[in-house]
Amino acid sequence: MRDGGRVMKPDAITLLDAGMGKTLSLRGVNIPPTIWSANALIVAPEVVVDVHKENIDAGANLITTNSYGVILSDLAKEKIDNMYGELNVLAGELAQQAIAETGSGQRVSIAGSLPPLNGSYRPDRVLSRKVLEPLYKEQAALLAPYVDVFLCETMSSITEALAALAAAKEVGKPVLVALTLHDEESACLRSGETLEEALTQLLELKPSGVLLNCCLPERISDSMSILATADLDYRGGYANAFTRVPKDWLLDGNKENDGSLTLREDLSPENYSKFVADWLQKGANIVGGCCGTTAHHTQAISQLLDRV
Repeated sequence: MRDGGRVMKPDAITLLDAGMGKTLSLRGVNIPPTIWSANALIVAPEVVVDVHKENIDAGANLITTNSYGVILSDLAKEKIDNMYGELNVLAGELAQQAIAETGSGQRVSIAGSLPPLNGSYRPDRVLSRKVLEPLYKEQAALLAPYVDVFLCETMSSITEALAALAAAKEVGKPVLVALTLHDEESACLRSGETLEEALTQLLELKPSGVLLNCCLPERISDSMSILATADLDYRGGYANAFTRVPKDWLLDGNKENDGSLTLREDLSPENYSKFVADWLQKGANIVGGCCGTTAHHTQAISQLLDRV
């Protein structure tokens, strides 16, 4: 999908990398609830490179910039909003550095992560498109020199997804949109809007692909057959490894159920790859892992792909 004709092709399976934040935490990097994994860009950029390299070595051919936590309003909480441009650029540079150091330049592409801007999994906090689109366009423009494709991640409502998609397309790179699904309701976004309605509206803006992400793998399995019927070059999924997300959850909130989420005990790399096999059978051509997964999950999926 890169100008130079690298890797991503609709007629082949693309293996996306695993989650970044939890892996950084396991490495001992301080992940504060305000700016989350963005802190690693400041205090441990070499670890970010190492995590990228681990995923490449495990078989990923699409790695994601560590820009999910680079959100202007969150940086302002730590009084470092003046570093917004610098941190986005650094996220892109570190991904490129990992590719260079692994010698995988013709095998691996880079996705520029565009995150929810007012809290993950919170459709009730989604801002208007008038507010969101300039913010997304600014971040996309900063990442553009370093990436092959934009990945609008963990979009919990149609409004949020449309804003990110419309803004990223203006920058001139292909755009993938990843929707996060409701924990209980099948084939629904966390907003309660149906996947069918989301696809209808998203397809009007012609994304390169739509993925399902950062939700229970069971919900992705429920929905993949619907997604596979859409007229898209790319469709797929990358689940998280959480038990579930409380309805009013905030990473930096003060409620009892805020903060770190609980990881499931039944999603070993081998078990996770069984869900991936189901998605592939139903028509996915991009698969990977989200929060709570590691390069071990990437490796298990790579081994699965070697067998199919």
